[in-house]
Amino acid sequence: MTGYPEICQLASEPLDLDALIASITTVDTGAVCVFSGMVRGNTQREGEIAQTEHLEYEAYAPMALAKMRQVAAEIRERWPLVQGIAIVQRVGRLEVGQNTILIACASAHRDGGCFEGARYGIDRLKEIVPVWKKEIRPDGSSWVEGHYQPATPDRRRE
Repeated sequence: MTGYPEICQLASEPLDLDALIASITTVDTGAVCVFSGMVRGNTQREGEIAQTEHLEYEAYAPMALAKMRQVAAEIRERWPLVQGIAIVQRVGRLEVGQNTILIACASAHRDGGCFEGARYGIDRLKEIVPVWKKEIRPDGSSWVEGHYQPATPDRRRE
């Protein structure tokens, strides 16, 4: 344990970015890098624009939280100068323009791994955290499937 703040959660309400940043920073923090995913209203698909009315996210909470903690541990292992980490996934109905995911990493300086940790965090979350997304469009709805199949190292710490 590093003693630095860490938040891993599923949230059914809109995210307060200022509160989240405040909760992962300390008096030693000089930089925070935030990745925030958003609900897109238009998506380019096969040369056409697909419209999305809203998204519905579901998660298997016990495993999702365990996997989020795994992602945070992997960030700390790769970038030991990262201080605070927040990984927050929204669940429920999300409208166009709303945040869907927030990954934030804090460090003493901008070159302390906060950029790299946030980028790794979102990529890794999409690989191993059990969260499902349903797109609701004017012409119907469908579950969006990922292309990743978990390998043995991804199943550790379950």
